[in-house]
Amino acid sequence: MTTTGLPESLIATLPGDHYTDPEIFRLEQERVFESMWFCAARASELAKPGAFRTVDVGRESVLLARSRDGSVRAFFNVCRHRGARLCTQESGEVKRAFQCPYHAWTYGLDGKLVAAPNLTKMPDVGRTEYGLASVAVREWLGYVWVCLAEDPPSFEESVIADVVARLGDVESIERYEVESLEIGRRIVYDVKANWKLIIENFMECYHCATIHPELTEVLPEFADGYAAQYYVGHGAEFGSDVQGFTVDGSQGLDRIPGVTEEQDRRYYAITVRPQVFINLVPDHVILHRMFPVAVDRTIVECDWLYLKGVVAGGRDVSRSVELFDRVNRQDFDACERCQPAMSSRLYAKGGVLVPSEHHIGEFHAWLRDRIGTRANRAER
Repeated sequence: MTTTGLPESLIATLPGDHYTDPEIFRLEQERVFESMWFCAARASELAKPGAFRTVDVGRESVLLARSRDGSVRAFFNVCRHRGARLCTQESGEVKRAFQCPYHAWTYGLDGKLVAAPNLTKMPDVGRTEYGLASVAVREWLGYVWVCLAEDPPSFEESVIADVVARLGDVESIERYEVESLEIGRRIVYDVKANWKLIIENFMECYHCATIHPELTEVLPEFADGYAAQYYVGHGAEFGSDVQGFTVDGSQGLDRIPGVTEEQDRRYYAITVRPQVFINLVPDHVILHRMFPVAVDRTIVECDWLYLKGVVAGGRDVSRSVELFDRVNRQDFDACERCQPAMSSRLYAKGGVLVPSEHHIGEFHAWLRDRIGTRANRAER
């Protein structure tokens, strides 16, 4: 037995209150989602100047907009006059400016205050000083990432570092040309579970043989319980009789040109903290973005990305979409089965992780460090 009272092969999980306590969720919103780089939207959703989308990041609403110079700008979706929400639509397009529906304060695509009733009588009001409050923004892999922190962490040392830690180098993901792929399908899932349950599930494959029959048919090694991301640089190999990453193992679509022979017929899974999953296969990329909205509810947007010719040509992507849609639904159902037990007195001190799940313990340690909580598992 270890000092925790557990056998050497087991380590403790987070206690149950980390999945049910509103105060812990508030700390996560503040110190994780509002402090780290957050993957907000696909850049193609902001196709031309004036296109916008609003996104909830932690407890804040963020306005993303394509500016006149072609760059993406991000702002707090809050009017500087009396705090009204500036844009109430999820997405849309404006010609030249955003106007607050309350008192008509108007802001350019660059965030500057350009007009307001009687503004000429207030010459001391600075157009930039009283413009929209900017949010740090970065485009990578064809997505718009934002960070609400006043002093954002290095994108390279956080987001890109998570990819390198999984694949061994950044070139491995660049070969999939994710920024030039197009959305062939998007499915939005409303999961009645804490966001951490979803991350923990994605990080391990101890459950794969139990609930993912279609996935283990395509990736037989997953039946042994070791997830692809358990090993740095390792990709799970397709079964010998499997032609493509599809629900029935049938032939997939056009292979992404940059994918190497070594990467062909393999599946790679990457967790980018705090809310992104990237799945790489030879002919498409599947990217999940989580939006935690309550301690027991998480919205997940999942994009299936293909070569432009596949999407523009109207090729049938249904078999590849169906495979991971089934995997998603199986996973989310499992998470929803776990959520009620997080408030059980039996789970007050948490559960345990087997050896193939020990890397989840590293995620728990990282989270406790960020939000300032400690493990507290006493012997039962």
